[in-house]
Amino acid sequence: MGNHVRRRRLRPAIESLDPRSLPSGFTPAEIGAVYGLSSITLTSPTGETVRGDGTGQTIAIVGAYHNPNLLSDLKVFNEAFGLPDAQVTVVNLGGDATNATWASESAMDVQWAHALAPGASILMVEAASDSADDVLAAVDVARTAPGVVAVSMSFGFTETAGQHAYDDQFTTPPGHAGITFISASGDHGAEGGAMYPASSPNVLGVGGTSLILDATGTVQSETVWARSGSGPGRFSSQPGYQRSFTPSPRRSTPDVAFLGDPSTGVRVFHTPPGESQGSWRVLAGTSLGAPAWGAILAIVAQGRALNGQGSLDGPSQTLPMLYALADTGFRHVTTPGASGAAAGLGVPDARALIPAMIGKRTTGDAPQEAEAPRTPVETMPATVADRPAIRRTPPFRRRPAVAPRPVRTPIRHPRIIRQSLPARRVGIGS
Repeated sequence: MGNHVRRRRLRPAIESLDPRSLPSGFTPAEIGAVYGLSSITLTSPTGETVRGDGTGQTIAIVGAYHNPNLLSDLKVFNEAFGLPDAQVTVVNLGGDATNATWASESAMDVQWAHALAPGASILMVEAASDSADDVLAAVDVARTAPGVVAVSMSFGFTETAGQHAYDDQFTTPPGHAGITFISASGDHGAEGGAMYPASSPNVLGVGGTSLILDATGTVQSETVWARSGSGPGRFSSQPGYQRSFTPSPRRSTPDVAFLGDPSTGVRVFHTPPGESQGSWRVLAGTSLGAPAWGAILAIVAQGRALNGQGSLDGPSQTLPMLYALADTGFRHVTTPGASGAAAGLGVPDARALIPAMIGKRTTGDAPQEAEAPRTPVETMPATVADRPAIRRTPPFRRRPAVAPRPVRTPIRHPRIIRQSLPARRVGIGS
């Protein structure tokens, strides 16, 4: 990898709001209701109705640097919102080095992946550093782990002509059940250009929206967030699944959207590294959408498994399927004066989208090669596994309305990856 790209640092795509101006952040119940994730039911082979919550599936989350408070903060989050204990395994690839921004990113990603798919297991892979080489090494650990159906990547870096060397890393390894790779589109607006890996044709790119609810929790408006990354990539041709949706001859991002504006963000409990006292924050950024879509795809994989079908491969199945369901499973998002493409297909209407994705047959639905059983993960507190030769990685903040009122600390989009490509900055969810 080092022969292709110069070393670059990445930042996470996380944002927070000024605590003096922020309202309370959204709760798991509110977000679950808005996007149709709170009432998904599936049918078992015996005809029994089961909750669609990702049971039996694993969501991998890739970050940078170690977050020593990840599991204890998750426990506080779960207790506050009545969520079950989380099944979390942490793979620490770099030791004890920490980074405050990356720690807030991993806190948000893990808490909200669990909030939206509470039955799924979570594999948190902490890269040794925020260099592209280290972060992509962490992606490789995530993609080869047994049972992973989605890999959430809340980071990105500026496109380069050499990025195609990495496209194959965002595909399902031979002998593994299907994996979808998901990346934040960036927090620098359309003028910032497309970010990689969201601009890879093998990756599901997620943009951000601004969401306003009324007192009853009903959506008053949802518009494109002004800072959501969008636009055509410079180096990848238009993939077949986009041909009927955009006139650009290039790969366009994002494909889909989710809440991203930190001024209408979500509640996260976070204890910065080196501190003993945590607090509630309001965070968002396009990096929130990566674990959220990971949760959606974990529920899809759960339903498909109940039907005897395999989990979906991102480039050959998930992405074409989502575009085929453009008029079925999405709520379209537009903003006056902005291109509708800035939110891709739109935000999920999970009540329609998940059953449609479960019901669609694919060429991969024949019995699959036997795979190692889904990694049994320990219930909280989870163990932290040390792995030689790799290290760790960060979100966007806003303040929640839970006692104690969260103190919001503005956080920048963490740029997590360094590469051996021309020296450039990369950011988490950026």
